[in-house]
Amino acid sequence: MVLSFVLDNSVSMSWFFKDQGGDYGDRVLDALVCGKAWVPGIWPLEMANVLSRAEKKKIVARSDIVRFLNLVKGLSIQVAEDSTQRIFGEILSLATAQNLSAYDATYLDLAMREGIPIATLDDDLRTAARRVGVVIFE
Repeated sequence: MVLSFVLDNSVSMSWFFKDQGGDYGDRVLDALVCGKAWVPGIWPLEMANVLSRAEKKKIVARSDIVRFLNLVKGLSIQVAEDSTQRIFGEILSLATAQNLSAYDATYLDLAMREGIPIATLDDDLRTAARRVGVVIFE
């Protein structure tokens, strides 16, 4: 059986910025060898935003970003496009009820709908996931 889980951007960015995430990020990455990650439609935009801001601040070089994105493209990550249609309904309500950003609520909503764990380094998202009964990837 293939392990499926929702991948939060905080974890995927820990693969690029090695001073974040530590062992947890590595365990999630290892799980993608035989597992599959699901991400909401906003995930690629969140990644692009973090990477472009780091490049503007001269924290990283364009060549490092290109190399990283090529590696990510080879991973078993599936974008769930339908989550963007839920933003003004279920996701907004979930964000308000759980005191999350709409971005974080999108990941939580996907985990709830699919009934799968969520991999995140975000403490607020972890707390909200526990409150609604979503398992945290460990």
